Amino acid sequence: MSRPVSEVKVLVVDDQAVIVEQLCEFLETKGYACVSAHSTDEAIERYVADPAIGLIICDLHMPERDGIELVRALKVIDGSQRMFEAIMLTGRAEKQDVIRALREGFADYYQKPMDLAELLEGVRRQEEALLERQRNFRDLGGLNQRLQELAESVDELYQDLEKARGQGTHRRATDAEESESELPAAFEKLSPRQLEVARLVSKGKTNYQIACELGITENTVKLYVSQVLRLTHMHNRTQLALALTPSSSPLHQRFTTH
Repeated sequence: MSRPVSEVKVLVVDDQAVIVEQLCEFLETKGYACVSAHSTDEAIERYVADPAIGLIICDLHMPERDGIELVRALKVIDGSQRMFEAIMLTGRAEKQDVIRALREGFADYYQKPMDLAELLEGVRRQEEALLERQRNFRDLGGLNQRLQELAESVDELYQDLEKARGQGTHRRATDAEESESELPAAFEKLSPRQLEVARLVSKGKTNYQIACELGITENTVKLYVSQVLRLTHMHNRTQLALALTPSSSPLHQRFTTH
């Protein structure tokens, strides 16, 4: 059963022309379209010119710039939109060279002279790995798009909620202005949200009721109440409520005289 033609092209890079020719001829009989190069610079040109190239078979030791420098250069070119898998060929399989190459991004390596059957299996494995990465990237892109749309929807809802709150604040403007003018000095250091929570506490609202009214969690309300008590040097919610009663109230006068 013949293997179907692969949609991924193979870039074969070696300074020895006979090896490039041999590998290209072999892989093409197995369904892979090949692009040949005999130096790192030539390989970069070929890769940039042909977006279908996704597999690199590259000699490690080449004049001027070696295979590791090639992979580094291609990774820079790629950015986040293009991917490749690289297989290293070497005539001197020194341990340090292999480790260095794998760290730089080579997926596999074969020592010259290659067993072509083994190399073919390696190419097929890397092709599958590449296609899987591309699928995951596309799926992630779709997920990011949906998350962006959801975030925009949430933002619109939040803006609508803020507008509704603003209208409610406008309806209570007279009362609010009167209350703000009579605030004890201890409350001047509070942030607008902390003061808002303090006013709701003074009206006898529970943490749950405050959370529902402000659109925040009950734990967040507890945190705000704790901050208000600490900043105003009060011991409990009762003191807080007394402090925010109108100045004409006997309770307010009693609180401010102590």
